[in-house]
Amino acid sequence: MKLRVIVTGATGMVGEGVLHEALLSPEVAQVLSISRRPSGHTHPKLREILHENFLDLAPIADQLTGYDACFFCLGVSSVGLKEPAYRRLTYALTLHFARTLLARNGPELTFCYVSGAGTDGTGRGRQMWARVKGETENALLGLGFRAAYMFRPGFLRPTPGLRHALGYYRYLGWLYPVLRRVAPRYVSTLSEIGRAMLRVAERGYAKPVLEVPDMVAAAKE
Repeated sequence: MKLRVIVTGATGMVGEGVLHEALLSPEVAQVLSISRRPSGHTHPKLREILHENFLDLAPIADQLTGYDACFFCLGVSSVGLKEPAYRRLTYALTLHFARTLLARNGPELTFCYVSGAGTDGTGRGRQMWARVKGETENALLGLGFRAAYMFRPGFLRPTPGLRHALGYYRYLGWLYPVLRRVAPRYVSTLSEIGRAMLRVAERGYAKPVLEVPDMVAAAKE
């Protein structure tokens, strides 16, 4: 049975890359993109919901039923934010969205969350963002989904032709082949993340937290 998937954050670099792979995949029947602004993409598989407040999903909750997987790529930078604000926009927002999907789709839905390399799952690290991301991962893993997977990307090579690549990735793209050789544990392509998410949604994976080598391996299967 082909997948019906939800993608958040399609106006960001990672979300757009994941959306792109989902639209290309013959294993995906329908993609629902939920974001604050239009993604700029059109496709027969794609339906978009524009919604401003992800902490209040009541106006769109009835449209979130009947899906097999969620690829949660929405996130904010911690730069310039105090911990309470970052926690609200990371932990609280993500858990509210996940709980809403769980209530609407039941435990059979697979939830994939984009975290980041260096995330601290122990909750004892000194970096605020890493602790909050780690707490978010742990809460998602204990929420009751059939499967939940935490993706921790590092340095990314953008997918050619997409519009939301971060500026510094465009300028540092020449570093990718060098880093792939000397530091392969920290480097992947955006396409590999998207294909890895589709793979784990279809067939699962041996562990719930995927570091860069896991994502690269899953994308090849």
